[in-house]
Amino acid sequence: MRAETASTPRARARAQLELDIIRVGREHLAAHGAAALSLRAIARDLGMVSSAVYRYVRSRDELLTLLVVDAYDESADRVDAALAATPADAGVHARIRAAAHALRAWAVSEPSRYALIYGSPVPGYTAPGEQTTGPGTRFVASLLRELRDVVVDELPPTPGGLATEFDAVNGEFGLELDHATLTIGTCLWSVILGSISLEVFGQYGADTFAQPEVLFDLQLTTVLSRLLP
Repeated sequence: MRAETASTPRARARAQLELDIIRVGREHLAAHGAAALSLRAIARDLGMVSSAVYRYVRSRDELLTLLVVDAYDESADRVDAALAATPADAGVHARIRAAAHALRAWAVSEPSRYALIYGSPVPGYTAPGEQTTGPGTRFVASLLRELRDVVVDELPPTPGGLATEFDAVNGEFGLELDHATLTIGTCLWSVILGSISLEVFGQYGADTFAQPEVLFDLQLTTVLSRLLP
């Protein structure tokens, strides 16, 4: 989908239609799942012939990519807003908890979109990295930036191959974190996404925890207190 400056009636109409396609795509994703997305069905709900929609979105895969980017960006926007609302001097624990709770709240309210980006791959679809890598790494980039001023105890030496990959992560995000801090960052990333996934995908069981948000906060508090005392 091409970005256009909505400076003319035609451009504004096109921009609105693109938003409508994404909106209806979200609805179909929630109702039918990613594998069943159909541009023809979306065109029908928009009151259009399918050939008209194909002028804006050329294939199911292109629609999936739009929805993937949309989900990554909206969830990261929620995280960024939570961090902006948390004072810088509140401390790293409070800021990471705010970010994690914002991501969880979005995921719980948008389970189908969370599943699209953090669940099982859609059969036959490969996300184009040039379009999805930037949006898809926004959350972890925000998380790692919160660790810039953290001093951690020395951890076991980082194996050579992993050390090189950690250096690449620093380069990608413009950071200078030591390997011990990056190790902690990946642990936090895993715990946050793992805990959210267990809840969103019903892996705790229907009757196990009546207050999953309380459990999530306890998990965060426990891990943060151990990793960043």
